[in-house]
This record gives sequence, structure tokens and C-alpha cells, in this order.
Amino acid sequence: MLDVQKTKYLELLSERYPTIQSACTEIINLKAILNLPKGTEHFVSDIHGEDEAFCHILNNASGVIREKVDILYSKTVSSKTRTELCTLIYYPEQKIKEVRKKKEDMREWYMITLYRMIEVCRLCASKYTRSKVRKALPKDFEYILDELLHTNDESLNKQDYYEKIISTIIDIDRADEFIIALSGVIKRMAVDRLHVVGDIFDRGPHADVILDRLMDHHAVDIQWGNHDVLWMGAAAGSAACIANVLYISTRYGNIDFVENAYGINLRPLALFAQQTYEDNTDVIDHMHKAIAVIQFKLEGQVIARRPEFRMEGRLLLDKIDYDKMTVRIGEREYPLAVGGFPTINPDAPYELSPEEQEVVAQLVYSFSHSEKLQKHVRFLFSHGSMYKIFNGNLLFHGCIPMEEDGSFYEYCDGNITLSGKEFMDYADLAVRQAYYAQGDDPHKQKWQDFVWYLWCGSHSPIFGRDKMTTFERMFVKDEAAWVERKNAYYTLVEEQEICEKILAEFGLDDEYSHIINGHVPVRAKEGEVPVRGGGRLIMIDGGFCRAYQDATGLAGYTMFYSSYGIRLVSHEPFPGLAEAIQSNKDILSTFVVFDTAEKRITVRETDVGSELMASIADLTDLLQAYRRGAVKEKA
Repeated sequence: MLDVQKTKYLELLSERYPTIQSACTEIINLKAILNLPKGTEHFVSDIHGEDEAFCHILNNASGVIREKVDILYSKTVSSKTRTELCTLIYYPEQKIKEVRKKKEDMREWYMITLYRMIEVCRLCASKYTRSKVRKALPKDFEYILDELLHTNDESLNKQDYYEKIISTIIDIDRADEFIIALSGVIKRMAVDRLHVVGDIFDRGPHADVILDRLMDHHAVDIQWGNHDVLWMGAAAGSAACIANVLYISTRYGNIDFVENAYGINLRPLALFAQQTYEDNTDVIDHMHKAIAVIQFKLEGQVIARRPEFRMEGRLLLDKIDYDKMTVRIGEREYPLAVGGFPTINPDAPYELSPEEQEVVAQLVYSFSHSEKLQKHVRFLFSHGSMYKIFNGNLLFHGCIPMEEDGSFYEYCDGNITLSGKEFMDYADLAVRQAYYAQGDDPHKQKWQDFVWYLWCGSHSPIFGRDKMTTFERMFVKDEAAWVERKNAYYTLVEEQEICEKILAEFGLDDEYSHIINGHVPVRAKEGEVPVRGGGRLIMIDGGFCRAYQDATGLAGYTMFYSSYGIRLVSHEPFPGLAEAIQSNKDILSTFVVFDTAEKRITVRETDVGSELMASIADLTDLLQAYRRGAVKEKA
């Protein structure tokens, strides 16, 4: 006999599968899907606002689309023509305009191009069910594309039918729209799921463009980086996070992004800065110094009210000798490279002046009421987390904080001690509470302060250093004061045993499980490699940020996990959108096979496969209930 709860569940399931035949059909369908090759996962990290390079990586699927084109045409079509075809797939609208300027016979070009693109699309879609492919097709061309992708054109009759469809598309002037639609399907089929392992935001010009693109993606998850959490804290109304966001924006000349993309009103800050700091002539320099002083004051207030952060060593405004213009950091005294602090009261250095308080209040209001920023941050919450376990891999941006002896760092919050997975779960909850808790919640300030800690705290899992030397880099010339020491994690994970300990902490004990990390650029020119810990950890800092590329020697790594195994892709710097379209310049990418599967991995061996097998078990129970009469067929 079925228990009451099970019967209720099967009754609900019968609404969707009302007959024995419908349940049988779905079981057959799901069992067939289990034997298909697993979908391709694409991993990227540390985009840092570099929208052009990121969008290109998304468009070319880190070189996979070029690989598909080469599989089909390397022996029959020149490299130049294959490159032009790839550029058309990446940027169809822009490339069609370029072709029109050069081609006299567009009809011939359309015929050849459409045939080739359909073949590329067919290859990309070959590992998916017809139903899944159909769902990915744009509505305007759904029927036509379905016919072309699944027609056997070797038959003479079908070949005529096939050619007539393409000819008619050209004759009725729909070829451009069809190429655009087809290129979208190719890119959609090339990658089944995208993982962004942190840091969408930073100094790059257009994090907003990146987020708009991600919001349109068919399947994406995000593991928050410290720059992402900083902006999430700013959107939640944390004054300390807002000050840090604006410090970065003014330092790297990126205030246009803040004002134009998110409509943040920076005029009150600019006016205050010009009236207060008269030692500089450039308005951005004024703003940079003004927000820096505000930042150090606000951070001092956070540190004072949160002793659990153990960050007293970062209280430096009270260590300034305003007569000698020096600052004591640790056991050393350093001369200040910059003077003039008219808003700092030596007797109460962390108190905001009345004018600073007004500026901060206006900024908090502006960030809290930016419609576009709030939309993007809510997307980061709905599609993101501190870490993710997916298909046996553990994804997170920074580190799992550890002590030198290999034990997990213990964070103490009152009577609670947290480490490893528990600390990551606590951090995830804190970020969400900082944003979603109501304004009258007495704990909201605590959560917002913790978000700031995640940005730069001495044992933050997404910062991973002992301190952030922003004050020293701005006010002290001696670079000895700038040193930031990495958490022990980054040394310890060179050992396979430590990586396996971390994986086990998150319930992963499979020999094929890996840690996927971002955050720290791989300095390839110095001999660093992305694979560590006996192959159990893969560092894929994307290297999108131009500022890091001289130090790393390349534009970083992305990764694929397909039915054939794991492949790393190293990239050269992106030449720019104009070069990509006009001269067909691609990002030069090198594939490295890292972990090849002994046999092709199927859907059955994935998380989706586990869900499908659970559904099959439920449907089998429903089928038996129908046959015993415990549940009645609906038709």
C-alpha cells in the first residue's frame, strides 16, 4: 500500500501524465536522454568589467566554434574563408554590413554561407535531443530551422526541398535575419552551461554590459568574487562599500561608468571635493582624495564596532603624526607622500565632518535607488552564491581560508565558531541578509559590515590576503609597506592531500572531482601553471583585465568540461571589437587537454542525470499505481 504522502504526490504527478501511455512515453524519453553525451560546460573568471573581451569569449565559446568550423571545412575551405565564417557567427549584424561593402553578388554569398552555417549548426546540435534544439530556436524561424537541421539532404527529393527553402529565404530578403538567428543557435548549442567564477566588476569600462549579456544567457551560474560582493554591498546601502567602489572608480578614471551606466549622482562628491581639497587642479584627483579619506574613516568605524574581524592593524588615521607628516604602520614609521587632511580631526580621526556626512547620505540614497544597479544585483543573488557544487566539481572564487598547519581557519562570531564549508555558508547567508533584511532589522548593520569584511578582511574567503594596503599605496612611497601576504591556502593547495581534504569538506570524494578557482592571476611568464594539487585544483583567472596581462604574459585561461573530459584554453589579449569585425581578428587560443574521459561522459553521469533518474523512479511508481488501480487514469 502507498502511504498518504506518496499517494498525494502521485496524484499531483498524474495531472501532468494522466494516462499509462503518457507516463510510458516520458520514461522512454528520459531513459534515452540519459545516454546522450553530457552538455559542454564553459568556465570563465575575473572579467573585471572588460566587456569587449568577455563578449568575444562568449561569442567564440573560447575557440570551440572555430574548432567546429575546422572539423567541417579544414580540408575544403581556406583558413581565411573559415576565419571570415567564424567572425560572421560571432558578430552577424556587423559582419554582414562589412560584406555588403565588398561583395557584388550577395546572392551567391548568401547561398554558400547559409549552407555552411547550417552544417556548423547541425554539428553543434548533434548531441542534443530534437526537442531541446527546437526549444532553443527563435520563434520567427523555428519551423524552417527545425526542417533544415533535421533534413537528410543526401536524398534527391529532400535536396531539392532543402535548396528551395534557402533560395526562398534569399528571394524574400530574409537572409540577413536568418543568418543572425542561425548564429545565435550555433552559439547556444556550442555551450550548454556557463560558469562565471567571480569578479564581473572592477576597473573595466562596462560591467553593466556584461551583466546584461549574462541575464540573456540560457543557463548561467555565478560564484561571487570580492569585487562583485563589494558592489552588492554598495547596492544594499553599505557606506563603507560605496566608498570603496568610488575609490576604485576615481583611481582608474571610471566614473563615467558609475554615472552613465547606473545613474549614480556624483555631483555632491565632486563639489565637496573641489571646495575642500585645493591642492590639486584635476576634479578627479579632488574626488579621489576626498573619497579615500571618507573610506578610511568609514572603515575605521566598522573595525571599531566589529572586534570579531580582528582588523585593528588597519586603523591608521590615528597613527598619523600631523606635525611630522609621518604614519606608524606596525613597528615602522613612514613619511607620508601626500599631505593636506583638512577634514580629519586628530582627536577623533574616524568621525566624518558634517559635510562628509551629507555627501555619504546622498551617495547611499543614489546607490540604493539606482534601478539598473538593483536589477543587476538581484540577478547576482538569484543566479549566484559563494560557491557551487556542479557535476562533481567545487567552484569558488578565492579560497577556503586555512592556517599554516593545513587546518581550516576558524571565524568566531560570539559563541559561534565557523570554518570550512560552514564559514562559506555563513558568508553566503550574510550577503543575502545585508541586502534583503528590512531597514528596521537590528542585525542589518552587522550583515552589511560583514559584506565589507568579505571585500578586504584578513581571512575573507574571496579576498585571501592578510590585508588590503589601499592606504599605504596612496599615501606611502616605500613599497615595503605595500606587501599583501596570501592566505596559506594558496601554498597548501600545491599538495594533492590538501585539495582532497577541501573537496571532502564539501562532500566530494570522487577521484574525478576538482576545485575550480579564480581570483589569482596565473603568471605564465614566470613558469606558473593553472593545474595544481596533483591535478585536483584548476586556477582559471581569466586574465581579462588589461592591467594584469604584462605580469601574466597572456590573457588568462578559460576551461571546458565536455563529454570528452576537461580542456583548458589559454588566450592571447583581445585585439579589440573593430579589429575582430573588420579584419577578422580572433583571440588566439591554445587548447590543452587536461583530463580525458576513458569513455565519453553521458548525461547519466551528471547532476541532470541524477534528477532525470529520480523522475524516472517517480514515473515508474506512477505507472505501477495506475496498473494496480491505486491512482486512476485521467483519460
